[in-house]
Amino acid sequence: MIHKMKLQPKYYDFILHGTKRIEIRLNDEKRQQIKIGDNIIFFKEPQLIENFKVEVTNLFKYKNIEDMTKDFDISLLADKSITKEELISNLEQFYSKEKQKEYGILCIEIKLI
Repeated sequence: MIHKMKLQPKYYDFILHGTKRIEIRLNDEKRQQIKIGDNIIFFKEPQLIENFKVEVTNLFKYKNIEDMTKDFDISLLADKSITKEELISNLEQFYSKEKQKEYGILCIEIKLI
């Protein structure tokens, strides 16, 4: 199956340059459809013209962002140019604590194809 997702330019570039190998999403109904071996096409915001494809190599589920960041180094989740605290703050702007409690967090391990 092929999934389509949008990414902010900074995180798009992190994946494209190989520093970010785990994409973090709310484990909502749409993300619950993702399986190991699926492909994801990421589109760079805001124009959504640039894109690339990855393969899902593993999936990890967590109750919340804080629990997830205990298991992974920042070099896998984003890039060493930002701190874990900055990443958590940014993610919590998109995924409220209420939504995290409702759905949990999905870490999608990926590789460029």
